[in-house]
Amino acid sequence: MLASRSAARSFLSRSVQRAGATRTMASIDPYADYGKSVFTGRVADEYLKKHGSSGDILKDPSWTKTHSDTVAKAVLDWAVDRGANTYCHWFQPMAASGVRHGMTGQVQNMMMKFNRSTNDVEFDFDGKMLTMGETDGSSYPNGGLRATHQAGGYLALDTSSPIFLRGDTVFIPSAFVSYYGAALDEKTPLLRSNAALSKHGKRLLAHLGLDIGDREVVSNIGLEQEFFLVPRDQYYRRPDLQMSGRTIIGRDAPAGQEMCGHYMAPPSLSNPALACMQEMQDECWRLGIPLKTRHREVAPNQYEFAPLYGYNTTQVDQNLMVMQIIEEVAARHGLAALLQEKPFNDVNGSGKHNNWSIATEDGIMMLHPSKINTATGNPLAFAVIMSAIVAAVNEHGDLMRMSIASPGNDFRLGACEAPPAIVSTYLGDDITFYLSHFKDGKGEGEYVPATKMLDLGTNEVLPFEVPAEDRNRTSPFPYGGARFEFRAVGSAQNVSMVNTVLNTIVAEKFAEFADAIDAGKDVHDLARETLNENWRVIFNGDNYDEEVQQELTDRGIWRIDSGVEAIAQLTAQKNVDLFQKMKVLTKEECESRQHILHDHYTGTVDIEAKCMIDMINQHIIPSVKAAGVGPLSDLQASVDTLKVAIADIHNVESSYKKAQLSRVLRLETMIDIRAFCDAAEEVCPANLWTLATYKELLFLDSHTAVAPENETTFYDE
Repeated sequence: MLASRSAARSFLSRSVQRAGATRTMASIDPYADYGKSVFTGRVADEYLKKHGSSGDILKDPSWTKTHSDTVAKAVLDWAVDRGANTYCHWFQPMAASGVRHGMTGQVQNMMMKFNRSTNDVEFDFDGKMLTMGETDGSSYPNGGLRATHQAGGYLALDTSSPIFLRGDTVFIPSAFVSYYGAALDEKTPLLRSNAALSKHGKRLLAHLGLDIGDREVVSNIGLEQEFFLVPRDQYYRRPDLQMSGRTIIGRDAPAGQEMCGHYMAPPSLSNPALACMQEMQDECWRLGIPLKTRHREVAPNQYEFAPLYGYNTTQVDQNLMVMQIIEEVAARHGLAALLQEKPFNDVNGSGKHNNWSIATEDGIMMLHPSKINTATGNPLAFAVIMSAIVAAVNEHGDLMRMSIASPGNDFRLGACEAPPAIVSTYLGDDITFYLSHFKDGKGEGEYVPATKMLDLGTNEVLPFEVPAEDRNRTSPFPYGGARFEFRAVGSAQNVSMVNTVLNTIVAEKFAEFADAIDAGKDVHDLARETLNENWRVIFNGDNYDEEVQQELTDRGIWRIDSGVEAIAQLTAQKNVDLFQKMKVLTKEECESRQHILHDHYTGTVDIEAKCMIDMINQHIIPSVKAAGVGPLSDLQASVDTLKVAIADIHNVESSYKKAQLSRVLRLETMIDIRAFCDAAEEVCPANLWTLATYKELLFLDSHTAVAPENETTFYDE
């Protein structure tokens, strides 16, 4: 396959050409376009000043009531200057993973009206159009919250995430709710959880010695996005990849990831992946999305982007746009991007590590020992906050597991690429030792992270300092210095529910601490008691070890191997009580989301099973017949087995029961049938096998080339 453009054309070179400048040493000029398509900061300030205001008004959410017309005029001017004439309220329907391009919803309207008297076109965009919208709430997954005769769905601008522009369209991040205010989207519960975390975080900070007044406690996240790039012509030869995002059959190639040859290897100029990733970064930078890191991942053709961290709603919105850009740009380079968690068997799947931290609005990091202890004037503030988080993980590990129960994670969790479905937390020996002494009353001092020196015994590389703690990639929720990394999150997920859960369970513990202190409890005694009661959830060892997994299970740590059963925990009484108490979800909203998530799982499996039927009938059986070898009778019987299983699922009324049957079909029946399909591929001559093989899909370095150039392009040009 020849790529459509040379991988040697770097992001920097294109930027320099656009700027009409010659590259100079350390010049920032090539990056002048960064963030110009986002209505925030200096861009918003410039346009708002033209209308007698400034960017400062955007810092107070009340501008939607007091200055909406002014902001609308400024947005219109900015849009026209950037070549846009259309706007949409951009929202996040539920159950979008794997089935909805971009994972968002929108109705695009021109910012114009037509004068009936003169037949002239006039601009038309005011504050009401900017801040509010309406759509059909019944045609999205809603779990019974909407019906065709009660279809109203309402969109309200989210002031926490900036308006942005792409192409000819202005995108207005919005919440999506029913006529009665029930959340129909992913974003609204996250916004509510932010409010709960701030309210109770401020209360606890005040008891620890820091009154932050009107400032908020905020949750910041950084999302590491993994994905695969495969040749697009081979992608078109895989109905399962096209329809479901993963290969439901396929024999392993002679090589996989056994030799660790792909992980962080140099990007190659001989295939289109580098140029593709550069263009993805370029588009994201224009939208103010700082994709700072790119590298090859462990599996062949697997890659990763990582941005700078930021406020959670903004980061979620930006990640959704990153995933959309990844898919769209890949096609322009003759590639197909696979975002599903487990596209290929027997090589690593893809995750989206959710790095979660909390801080005051002005940047005091509550999970950074020295910073929070100094800000509060309390040497034990860090220990108190950590004790609350440990308790939250221990008590609500089931909700954490629920939040990552995406269909693709069925095949990924615990497979030497993601932690198992046992929700413990890694703190490292250093912090664990400190907290152990603290809880047992053996020490009162401040926690000071240790470091150590590594001396390689060389003259050329001098001794250097490293943290005292190693990395534990097997833990689902390890502490990583000022943050926790939720490693089990799936690559195709909208992480709003993940962060809604983290915020809510920690907010509850902050509230319980503040209530107890209000009632006269000593804060340090409370933290010690809490650690003693919840110590079992701390584990610093190898979570992949099966004996260890049994030990953790015996401890009583939350373990839910089935994603379907994890979803069912959403309506457990303790969890409904939690969400209602924190004013994040009502009982009805919990029930509706559980239905939606189970239906999403069932629908995903239904697509996969039907793909398998088509691939057996239209490809594998004809190939086996043509070759005269292979398990023909087993394949023919398998089609009937699949059809019966699908019919049985369709005949069940309960969403929960449908999902349970679907899990059996997917993880038992279809895996058995896959063995027949892969056995057929093994013996069928290559010229008679019509489906793209793993060998053809997974090795860009050896199976693709870039179009030749008139002259060689080097990295430093």
